Amino acid sequence: MFDFEDEIAKLPEQPGVYLMHDEDGTVIYVGKAKVLKNRVTQYFRKNSNHTPKVLAMVRRVAYFEYIITDSEREALVLECNLIKKYRPHYNILLKDDKQYPYIKVSINEPYPRVFMVHRMSNDGAKYYGPYMGRGTIKNTLDIIQKLFKPPTCARKFPGDIKKGRPCLNYHINTCFAPCTGQITKEEYRKVFFEICRFLEGKHGDLINELTNEMYEASAAMQYERAAACRDKIKSIKEVMDKQKITSTSKHDDADVIAAAADGELAYIEVFFIRGGRVIGREHYRIEHTAGAGSEDMITDFIKQFYADCDFIPDEIITESEPHDAELISQWLRELKGRKVRITVPKRGDKAKLVSMVRMNAEKAVSNHKLRLLKEKEKSGVLESMRELLGLDKIPNRIEAYDISNIMGADNVAAMAVFEYGRPAKRRYRRFKVQTVEGADDYASMREVIYRRFRHGMEEEARIEAGELNVRDARFLPYPDLILLDGGKGHLNAVSELMEMMDNDTPLFGMVKNDRHRTRGLVGRNGEVEISPSSPVFKLITHIQDEVHDAAISYFRKLHEKIDSELNKIPGIGEKRRIALLTKYGNIDKIKEAEVEDLADTDSMDMKSAEAVYYYFRGKKNV
Repeated sequence: MFDFEDEIAKLPEQPGVYLMHDEDGTVIYVGKAKVLKNRVTQYFRKNSNHTPKVLAMVRRVAYFEYIITDSEREALVLECNLIKKYRPHYNILLKDDKQYPYIKVSINEPYPRVFMVHRMSNDGAKYYGPYMGRGTIKNTLDIIQKLFKPPTCARKFPGDIKKGRPCLNYHINTCFAPCTGQITKEEYRKVFFEICRFLEGKHGDLINELTNEMYEASAAMQYERAAACRDKIKSIKEVMDKQKITSTSKHDDADVIAAAADGELAYIEVFFIRGGRVIGREHYRIEHTAGAGSEDMITDFIKQFYADCDFIPDEIITESEPHDAELISQWLRELKGRKVRITVPKRGDKAKLVSMVRMNAEKAVSNHKLRLLKEKEKSGVLESMRELLGLDKIPNRIEAYDISNIMGADNVAAMAVFEYGRPAKRRYRRFKVQTVEGADDYASMREVIYRRFRHGMEEEARIEAGELNVRDARFLPYPDLILLDGGKGHLNAVSELMEMMDNDTPLFGMVKNDRHRTRGLVGRNGEVEISPSSPVFKLITHIQDEVHDAAISYFRKLHEKIDSELNKIPGIGEKRRIALLTKYGNIDKIKEAEVEDLADTDSMDMKSAEAVYYYFRGKKNV
């Protein structure tokens, strides 16, 4: 048995990290200390003025252990790593583990591209960010597309210049179409250098350059080019007007942090200032905060957030000074490679900015409480669904499946996932049907369901072997309920498969009426009577619409890719494209077909067949 008095007496008077364990051996708290003996002893003094949270933790401690370090700074680093590893119940924990994207301009390539990436690489390209949330980066990329019209297609330059007709983006004026051959390499690269200046915030320089170009074009009577420059200038000024919130320093990078709590519920709000402008904001839910003050929450947030952050700003502005602020600042300096200031403004513009950030944190808490109320309402709908369908448990995870094709060509499927009554779009999955030819929806559905559970079992094995983290699994957990877009036939086909797999997941078909609208559910014993005005019926309609839209959008995406490839072949128009896809089903089989087989397709002749045959073999039709 662990002798606390004896072990406390043995504690060294050195810096280090201590770990508190419960009777099961689970780490329930990790802390650091400048002097281990002094800090750990405080927990077990009878008359200590502890918070209720600390008292509850101490009552659960069965034993503790410690790790001696050479310095308090090393103890801080070790504490961060151990909290991340064990996620102890009594530590304040950052709930959201987010990685922020960057915009990459591959200026190191002869023909650059601009796109989103999640990590910076030392490859000679230019990276901008990080951008805080997908909404922010999507908005920025949309602005770039509107202003500069860079190509977004899969064509590779210069190899694909003058090969095939320009795509739809050219015709709707969202691409400057280098594929036409009317743009020189120098002109192409000039556009991307303009994009770089825009992302670097050098709006004034860019406006001056575009103004000069506009006047030159006008003097040369190139009015279309002058008008394009004018429109760019106007759009850039509009972007500048939207970025009026600035920091007090015109060029610094800073993060502004504030916290708000309501009992166990707490949020940290962060505004991200880059180059003197607020480029985004994000809020983070933190756990185990009962009895914690603003200083405690901000201290633990900074340590956990910046430990793995790709970018650390020059200044961190907070509403409360974190514990060990000087030590944390030294640690951040080592991570960044240069000085990082932690400031707590009491007056002036920075104090007003902190106040605004705190107001947003309080709003995040309020919004979360509203979401909890809505989820409680949703759970009532799921309970009603459980009773209506005779399920053993509430269907907190519902998976729905739909098949999409045209005349049996290019069978695809979508899996939509609803968690706690709401669509979980990041968990949606898409499938290309591999073993079924022709319009056999029953066989296609069987294949997709089989593959879904096979992937799940493979992931379970990898998790057990330590090869996969549970959070990275794509097909786990398993569903509580499966809904198929189709009637009794789909249900029977998949039921046989489920019996063969010894899988007892509840299964129902989503049937539609003559007007192709949701009618209800069908089970093994026939249709289930559901009132069209009931919340359960509305949820089923939502699920059916979601999975149908997901399947259709995936089919269209693949079909557009196929059309784009066939569009490049001279003499192959829409009628012949449809005929080829109807006969062969997918692009791979068209590539493998012989000339005689291609010519034997409706609407095709020997000349067009040879054009297709030689195109996919990289030869000229001679």
